[in-house]
Amino acid sequence: MRHSSFILVLLLFSCSSPQQKPIIIEKVGLGVKPVNNRPKYLSEWGFFKEPMKGLIPAEERLIPYEINSALFSDYAHKARFIRLPEGKAMSYHETEVLDFPKETILIKNFYYPFDFRSPEAGRMIIETRLLINSEEGWEPIVYQWNEEQTEAERVILGKRVPVEWTDEAGKLQRINYSIPSQPQCKSCHDMGGKFTPLGPSARQLNRDRQLSEWKENGWLNVSETSFPQLTNYEDGQATLDARARAWLEVNCAHCHRREGPAKNSGLYLLTSQTDPYRLGVNKPPIAAGKGSGGLKYSIVPGKPDQSILVHRIESMEPGEMMPELGRKMTHKEGVELIREWIARME
Repeated sequence: MRHSSFILVLLLFSCSSPQQKPIIIEKVGLGVKPVNNRPKYLSEWGFFKEPMKGLIPAEERLIPYEINSALFSDYAHKARFIRLPEGKAMSYHETEVLDFPKETILIKNFYYPFDFRSPEAGRMIIETRLLINSEEGWEPIVYQWNEEQTEAERVILGKRVPVEWTDEAGKLQRINYSIPSQPQCKSCHDMGGKFTPLGPSARQLNRDRQLSEWKENGWLNVSETSFPQLTNYEDGQATLDARARAWLEVNCAHCHRREGPAKNSGLYLLTSQTDPYRLGVNKPPIAAGKGSGGLKYSIVPGKPDQSILVHRIESMEPGEMMPELGRKMTHKEGVELIREWIARME
């Protein structure tokens, strides 16, 4: 958080599963004001048919969408939607997120299947995040779902909720999942001092004719017939370099780019970056402090264990871990991918 002062309220309850009372930690930055003219409950928006937990759109202009490479969020799954205002369309941008008309709402639901081996067997929705394109700019709103999965209530302060699931290897996983506060939303979405959506770019949305269908339906204004595409970093058929660069872009480059909050680091991790030094190769940190782990360079070709980049994405220590927000776990598959990528560098 960027605020130097905060109020911390801690309420503890005994808990062993997501169906029981949650541990709640609320954190609010001073100066954050609730927006009182927004619904207190998610159901008031009328996005989804009943039962709401099915996340079935209640209107045609609520458009489900998928992206090629997702930000790691402690293995949470996400169900994404765009709600377009009546009679309006998105506008195409080749390199950045699409241009959305005023009153557009981006909706992202975070959930965990109870068993990752059988995701159709049931899930627990934890939170729903909205980005509303108002006259004053993009406005973030977060809702926390109740245990019964019948409603979600607005959260301003941020919370931690115990979650458990069985992973694909059959192992039980438990974490205290973090629902972000409004200041935390703003710190991640800062682009040159302006709040900006991060995910729905043409390169991310170009999959399974998604953009072409939006064009045909009149939802997207675009003259192009072919679009750039970001690699899915989970696609084992793609090249190692493309997968690693995609992982770095979605997990790091929202800050590590010329317009991002970490621009002063000189480390730029968009896939469009062609300068190896700016990418971190043999580049010393500018002000990493203890975050460097005593290492000298962001990337040492052929030596992942000597690379600060690997140390920081692997670490869970405050002041060392990257990203700083949004995770309580190490993305093991992502770290392995970046390790292999650096190990094969010459």
